[in-house]
Amino acid sequence: MADDGSSQSTTVWPVPKFYFEVKWDSQKMSFQEVSGLDIQSEEIKYRHGDSPQFSVIKMPGMKKFGNVTMKKGVFKDDNKFWDWFDQIKMNKIKRLPVTITLLDEGGGAVMVWKLANAWPTKITGTDLKSEGNEVAIETIEIVHEGLTIALK
Repeated sequence: MADDGSSQSTTVWPVPKFYFEVKWDSQKMSFQEVSGLDIQSEEIKYRHGDSPQFSVIKMPGMKKFGNVTMKKGVFKDDNKFWDWFDQIKMNKIKRLPVTITLLDEGGGAVMVWKLANAWPTKITGTDLKSEGNEVAIETIEIVHEGLTIALK
């Protein structure tokens, strides 16, 4: 007899990644895809000259955060990406907190990523094809100064 899954615990299954929300400051925005939620600790290599071991010591160094890329459909009169990007003047830009929340089937937060002082570094408009049959998608790449994760 086939297993219908009714005997398995509901806490054993991983959470699907297709239900999420993104907030820029306090404004909720809809995206098709979010990627680049990564953090890395750079390594520091050191070896003093009279060390009897002929190898380096590796220590954790500064943290490095990847740029976050977000993709969404193009809608008429929706220029939020471009409006934010147009605010860049010399070395000044309005920096925003960005919150990305992975949701469960009831809409509750499962995991929350918070980006500190985010600002746009690149916008890519949609490609245009006379024989295309896809939705127009635009992409924004944002940089930030910190990534914190909260598990719910």
